[in-house]
Amino acid sequence: MNVLVGIVGFRGYSGAEAVKLLSHHPNCAPVLLEHRSDGGDEARLLRKSTVKRLGASAEVIRDNNIGAVLLCTPPEVSMELVPQYLSAGAKVVDLSGAFRLGTVERYARWYKEAHTQPELLGSAPYGLPEFYRENLRGKSFISNPGCYPTAANLAIRPLVEADILDPAAGVICDAKSGTSGAGRKASLKTSYCEVTENFSAYSVLQHRHVPEVLMNSGLDEAAFSFTAQLLPLDRGILETIYFKTVAPMTAAEILAVYQAKYANEPFVRLYEAGNVPDLHAVQRTNFCDIGVISDPATRRCVVVSAIDNLGKGAAGQAIQNLNLMLGIEETAGLF
Repeated sequence: MNVLVGIVGFRGYSGAEAVKLLSHHPNCAPVLLEHRSDGGDEARLLRKSTVKRLGASAEVIRDNNIGAVLLCTPPEVSMELVPQYLSAGAKVVDLSGAFRLGTVERYARWYKEAHTQPELLGSAPYGLPEFYRENLRGKSFISNPGCYPTAANLAIRPLVEADILDPAAGVICDAKSGTSGAGRKASLKTSYCEVTENFSAYSVLQHRHVPEVLMNSGLDEAAFSFTAQLLPLDRGILETIYFKTVAPMTAAEILAVYQAKYANEPFVRLYEAGNVPDLHAVQRTNFCDIGVISDPATRRCVVVSAIDNLGKGAAGQAIQNLNLMLGIEETAGLF
């Protein structure tokens, strides 16, 4: 099998990461799909790439036998292109938030704009393989999760499922990300002089990734507080999640819940009780690393969940989903 995989948005950080990963994939080959008329500055991301470059129309998809497309695009562009590509016979993994939330009401609340393809809402399964793998195999359209929710849900959902987390005590997710998570488009907020030697919170209590956590973790909004913060580095997400257990539990006992859930998961790594990951451990990988520390006397617990926002948080997970769509080894191209 050698599937041609088109990448729209290849000039961005997630798109360039997808090009890099697919260039070494044993079963797929990347094709750059030119959606914008302007060339832009891609030299740093693609270097002297020899990857084939084509237009981004549905006709090009059909005429060149492109079997799948990764949309590394803003939501409005994804909404424009998804129906065209599906009609052209290509499988689609959308990395934007356009189709993650399921309803026009939810989308309007968190994205502050109307959804232009309501008939497609709900047609794309949420692409977190550790939870929904069997619903992703062979699908023609998958909505790739957001970066923050990936790290949060992998840490929180097993605790909710095991009924050991006390929702009445609240769950606080203190999430920090490198600046590539904000995209490549120039802005004052992410310019060097604003970010370096600085640390800032943003979208407090209003971050558009919150509903993804609520929809997939089993938490109610009233029980969950999320704050995103910008780190002065290029990539990586580290989330420190605070909660109380319903009864006193040691870190080893909580860790056992994760071990039962993720025993056969290739991209979830668990740390020994009392140890937690850092960003160096996950940068430029598709892993989610999880560590637990607890105080049984007070029922307080801290879980640290770390991913690369461009890997497991974006392009890496998109290729994991692509592999499931195509029926090939899920880990292909990711080690």
